[in-house]
Amino acid sequence: MKALGELKEYSVIGRKLPSKANPTPQLYKMRIFATDVVTAKSRFWYFLSKLKKMKKSSGEIVEINRVVDRKPLSIKNVGIWLRYDSRSGTHNMYREYRDLTIAGAVTQCYRDMAARHRARAHSIQIMRVETIKSKKCRRPIVTQFHQANIKFPAVHIHKKKISKSRVIPKKMIKMYK
Repeated sequence: MKALGELKEYSVIGRKLPSKANPTPQLYKMRIFATDVVTAKSRFWYFLSKLKKMKKSSGEIVEINRVVDRKPLSIKNVGIWLRYDSRSGTHNMYREYRDLTIAGAVTQCYRDMAARHRARAHSIQIMRVETIKSKKCRRPIVTQFHQANIKFPAVHIHKKKISKSRVIPKKMIKMYK
């Protein structure tokens, strides 16, 4: 998977193909963060094959929907539980981000993991994503914005003194007799 551009959240529901032995197989639902529908389906089958004894050829996708945030204009604190493969093994991790949408926070997470841990998108598995209250936030990079009287540094603009004069010579006028 390549995490190009802004990731979107999809709700994918799939199951094993119905057979005579099992006419109504169990449904499996996942929240997938991907760039498009095709990638979301691919990730669904990848994770399902890891969890259950199922493949794309022996199953079907019942429903796939794009999930949109209810309040995309309010800032949320988002907690992300993930697992990633590095050069030294597999690691579990909890990260916090502050964003307008959950999909935006997950996109931030993918960028951050690539920058800090050199973890590529295909080696990251998002296990759980939740919006969390300000009281429950643990990371100082998120909690620093929870103060009511937050002040940002004032920008000091210093005007340079002009050492040379700003007199621009006029264009010479040629006079012909």
